[in-house]
Amino acid sequence: MPSYRRTAAVAASTLSAAALVGLTPTAAGAHGAVFNPVSRVAACYAEGPETPKSQVCKDLVADSGTQPLYDWNEVNIANAAGQHQALIPDGKLCSANREKYRALDWARTDWPSTPVAAGSFDFKVRVTAPHSGTMTVYITKAGFDPTQPLKWSDLDPTPVAVYDTTRTATDGYYGFTGTLPARTGRHIVYKVWQRNDSPEAFYSCSDVTFGAPAAASRVETAEAPTEAEIAAGSTLSTVSHAGHGGDEQPPALSAETTGAASSPLPLALTGAGALAVFAAGSLLLGRRRNSSAS
Repeated sequence: MPSYRRTAAVAASTLSAAALVGLTPTAAGAHGAVFNPVSRVAACYAEGPETPKSQVCKDLVADSGTQPLYDWNEVNIANAAGQHQALIPDGKLCSANREKYRALDWARTDWPSTPVAAGSFDFKVRVTAPHSGTMTVYITKAGFDPTQPLKWSDLDPTPVAVYDTTRTATDGYYGFTGTLPARTGRHIVYKVWQRNDSPEAFYSCSDVTFGAPAAASRVETAEAPTEAEIAAGSTLSTVSHAGHGGDEQPPALSAETTGAASSPLPLALTGAGALAVFAAGSLLLGRRRNSSAS
């Protein structure tokens, strides 16, 4: 093959491959965490991944590093499709059976907790990308032993709240009201958020305490991350907001309602077309030069 043809062919092949990269969907990442009652991962992130205060959060970082905390909005299963109990074994509910978040499954009584009482409760979920789906929130049964790993059978089968989520979230939050039953001592509030536009689902554990804590208790009260803390750690997050789910929303920002994201497909096609024209032009120019040389 003449050199000009070989060069043009290589250029066309390389540029075509580059164009296809722009058309390939990336893997989706999870997009939120419960801020009231504060989830375990959110509470530890709020303490500061590099300098956590509570012993359990210090131990989490020692065991798993800081990345699980910087990725506080990514406790998910990409292809759950409603098969939560089949995919997540007993003792792995808080981590969604993901090794990265294994420390969240620790059965300890020193997780920072949120004080609560029986009756109406205002749930608050910070989302960095809203999704259409359903949040179902459960609480552990009366008599739950927090020193034992959380099992599916520990959850009261009657949800304390069910909320249908939309593709928009005012100020970056979903807020809804549920009802907490009468309980005493420490319990776990467990959330399952199943998308209906994708098989992806998200999970979380929040530690709550009914009644006044024991006088000798030194357990930290859980605090949610501030917007400043979220912004400060965003560059260290590895969570993707693109992927399977159709028209994904951009990351939600505080005091701002998210809007529909434009599809990257037209841009990718435009780029692909430009690359193809460039490759064809190179081939034509090569032929003309070869003709002139003859």
